[in-house]
Amino acid sequence: MTTTTGTGVGAGAEATVSTESDPAAGARLPTAAPRETARTTLRLLARHRLRLTVTVLVLLAATASALAVPALLGTMVDAVADGRPWSALLAPAGGIVAATTAGVGLGWWGQLLLARTAQHTLAGLREDVFATAVAQPSAVLERAGSGDLVSRVAGDAEAVNTVIGRVLPAFVGALFTIALTLVGIGMIDPRFALAVLLATPVQYLALRRFLARSGPVYRSVREAEAARGQQLIETLTGADTVTALRDQPRHRAAVAATSERAIGHELRAVRLRTTFYGLLNLAEFIGLAAVLAVGYHLVGAGAVTLGAATAAALYFHQLFGPIGVLLSNVDELQNAGAGLARLVGVLTLPAPEAETRPESRGTSAPAGQPTLTGRLTLENVSYGYAPGRRTLHGVTLTVEPGETVAVVGASGAGKTTLAKIAAGVLAPDTGRVLLDGTPLDHLPTAELRRRAVLVSQEVHVFDGTVAEDLRLFAPEATDAGIRAAADRLGATAWLDALPHGLDTPVGAAGEPLTAARAQHLALLRLTLAAPAVALLDEATAEAGTADADLLEHAATAALTGRTGLVIAHRLGQAARADRVVVMDAGRIVELGTHAELAAAGGPYARLWASWTRER
Repeated sequence: MTTTTGTGVGAGAEATVSTESDPAAGARLPTAAPRETARTTLRLLARHRLRLTVTVLVLLAATASALAVPALLGTMVDAVADGRPWSALLAPAGGIVAATTAGVGLGWWGQLLLARTAQHTLAGLREDVFATAVAQPSAVLERAGSGDLVSRVAGDAEAVNTVIGRVLPAFVGALFTIALTLVGIGMIDPRFALAVLLATPVQYLALRRFLARSGPVYRSVREAEAARGQQLIETLTGADTVTALRDQPRHRAAVAATSERAIGHELRAVRLRTTFYGLLNLAEFIGLAAVLAVGYHLVGAGAVTLGAATAAALYFHQLFGPIGVLLSNVDELQNAGAGLARLVGVLTLPAPEAETRPESRGTSAPAGQPTLTGRLTLENVSYGYAPGRRTLHGVTLTVEPGETVAVVGASGAGKTTLAKIAAGVLAPDTGRVLLDGTPLDHLPTAELRRRAVLVSQEVHVFDGTVAEDLRLFAPEATDAGIRAAADRLGATAWLDALPHGLDTPVGAAGEPLTAARAQHLALLRLTLAAPAVALLDEATAEAGTADADLLEHAATAALTGRTGLVIAHRLGQAARADRVVVMDAGRIVELGTHAELAAAGGPYARLWASWTRER
C-alpha cells in the first residue's frame, strides 16, 4: 500500500509514510548548538526590549523590598535586647508590613510581566519554526520522519512553555534574591559573607557535575521520545496494512523497544537529579552551620549586635529557598534548553522566501483561470531513496503546455516518485527537471509553488469556513470566482447543500466532509490557485462508485488549459489523456496515445483489456 501526501493546494502535511519513501528514514532535523540557541533567543527577546527592561526593574524592586524584612527584624531584636519601650518596635513593624506588601505586589507584577514577555517570545519562535518547516521540501521532512517534527512543535514547545509559565519567573526572582542577599550579608559584616561562601564549593561541584552529564542525557531523552513518536505514528498510520498482513506482533515489539529505550534514558535523568538534590542539601547544612558559628563568635567578641547576627542568619535562611530554586530548576531549564535547541535547529534550515503580492506574480489571469505556459521537461532523471536502490532509472519525458499525460503502472513502479520530482518536492540524483526551460532548482520556492502544484490521494481540510479553506492558496478569489470554479468542477450542488454554503465551518471542528468531497475541495483549490502545471497523484482515488464520475469530471475540468501530469489509478483517466506513459520498475516502457498503445499489444494493451473486462 502506498500512501502519499501532496504539496500545495492538496497538502495536509509534508511528511508521509510510504512504501516508496526513504527506508533509511531517521535523518533527524538539525539541533542548534548552544551558541546559536542563545543568539536566536536574544534576537527574539530583542523584539520586546521595553517590556523586558520594565520587567527587570520591577523584579529588582520586588526583591529589594522583600530583603528589607530581615534587616528590620534585626532592628527589633536589638530594641528588645537593649530594653527599649515597646513603642520603639512600631516603626520597624510598620516597615515590615510595608516592605512585605510592596514585595508581594511588585513580585506578582514582575512575574506577570516576565511570563508575558517570555510567552510572546515563544510565540514568535513557534511562528518562525512553523514558517520554516512548511517552507522545506517534503523530502527533508520525510527523511526526518513526522515523529521528529511533531515532537518538536508539541513536546519540545510544551517543555519550553512549562518553564516559561512556572520555572522562569521563579528562577529569575531567585537569581535576583541571591545577588541582593549576598550584598546585604556583606554589608552587615564581610565575615558572614565568607561563611556563606563555604557552601559554594559543594554547590559548584554539584552543579558542574549535573550540567556536564544532564545535557547529553536530556537530548537523548528528547531523541528517544521522538523515535517512539515516529514508531507510533508509522504503526497507527499503517494499521490497516499491519492487520491485513497479520504483522501485529512485530510492530508491537518495535513500539515496545522504542518505549524501553525512552524509559531507560529517563531513568538515567532521574538518577542524575536525585544525586544533585542530595548534594544541594549537604551544601545548605554546611552554610547554615558556618553562619551560626561565625555569628556566635562575633556577638561574643562584641563585633556585631545580636540583631545584626539575627539578620545575617535570617538572610542566609532566606537564601535556602532561592538557591534551591536556582539550582534545582537547572534540571527543568536543561530539559527546556534541549527542547529549545531542537526548535531553533529547525530555523537553521533554509528560511522561507518572502511571498510576492498577487499582482506581481507575472500573470494577469484572474483566480481560477490558468496561465497558458508550463512546458515540463524531465531529462534523464534518476532517483533512489537509499544508496544502491534506484526508484527511477534515466526517465526522459516532455509534457507540452496544455497537454495532459497520464502515468500508469503497477504499485511500486515509481509513479509517485516521478510526480514528486516533477513537482520539485524531491530533487533527482541525476538529470534535471525544467519548467519552461528553467531548471526547477533555479526557481525560487514561492515561484515554483505558484507555477506547479501537486495534489495527492490524501488531502487535508483546513479549519475555517469553506471559503476560507479555498482562499488559503488564492486569497484574491472573490465569492463569484469561487462559485464559477465550483460550477466548472461540478461542486455547486453539494456546496450549496451545506448548512451555510461557503460560510460553513469545516475541518476538525466543523462540518465533516467525506473523502470524496475533501478531494473535490482540493481540486477546487487547484483551480483557484491557477498554476501553469498541475500534477495529480491519484487525486480521485478516494471516490466511491457514486462519486467516481463526479471527481473524474472535476479532475478533467481542473486540468483544462494547463499542463497536466496524472498518476492514474483508473485507466479511464488514461484513455482521456493526450498521451499515456507506462512505467515498470522505475523506467518508461511505453509512451503514446491511448489508441496507439491499446493497439500495440504491449503492457498497456494488457492492462486495458483487463480493465475493460472488469468493467
